[in-house]
Amino acid sequence: MKIQEGIKSSIRDGTKIALPIMIGYFPVAMAFGLLSKNTLMSFRDTSLLSIMVYAGASQFMAIDLMGAGVNVGSIVFTTALLNLRHIIMSASLAVHLQNVSRKLLPIVAFGITDETFSIISFNKEKMNSAFILTLNTLSYSSWVLGTMLGYMIGEVLPISLQSSLGIGLYAMFAALLFPEISKSKNILYLSMISAIVYMALFYSKIFGFGWDIILAILISSIFGIIFFDKEREN
Repeated sequence: MKIQEGIKSSIRDGTKIALPIMIGYFPVAMAFGLLSKNTLMSFRDTSLLSIMVYAGASQFMAIDLMGAGVNVGSIVFTTALLNLRHIIMSASLAVHLQNVSRKLLPIVAFGITDETFSIISFNKEKMNSAFILTLNTLSYSSWVLGTMLGYMIGEVLPISLQSSLGIGLYAMFAALLFPEISKSKNILYLSMISAIVYMALFYSKIFGFGWDIILAILISSIFGIIFFDKEREN
């Protein structure tokens, strides 16, 4: 009985915490579906891109590259490069997933996005199979359904609403970050440092597209580890 109650509690927690992500994903996914339709991709291919790839930034970039006539090999390589950050995120979570069945690890890894990684990182005490799978499944469903709906009815929406769909992603990041900032000033400082590091790398144009994000994550993570370790020692 205690085990069942624990699972139910984890599912409730996962559902509650997934809501901001779902609300943020849905309009952005609709924007992707609409953009994909305007690029003359079929409904099937658009849906499969969200179902199988499930990587928002990479999907938008892939659509842009397709529209520019870039060959398939270059698109695959570029999107893979952009998604290298997920290796870092997965490695960061791996040490906390000792109680998760190995059979479920591929499913957990597939559902890790920038947003779900952030949520899981801030809720390590709730980390178990039921919590993570609930969070990932609901977030994934919102993205896929939003893509399909955007493709089917996106053009029916007013132009002003179509152009504003993409703002939902930034609002979602703010909704995830601000509650954590209120708990600790360290998170505020680290967020500011991360933004400064990324902007410096992006505008320097020294590194190719995708590498600036990866390096910004690495540098900011290393700084965070050093900073928080010092705080813990004090």
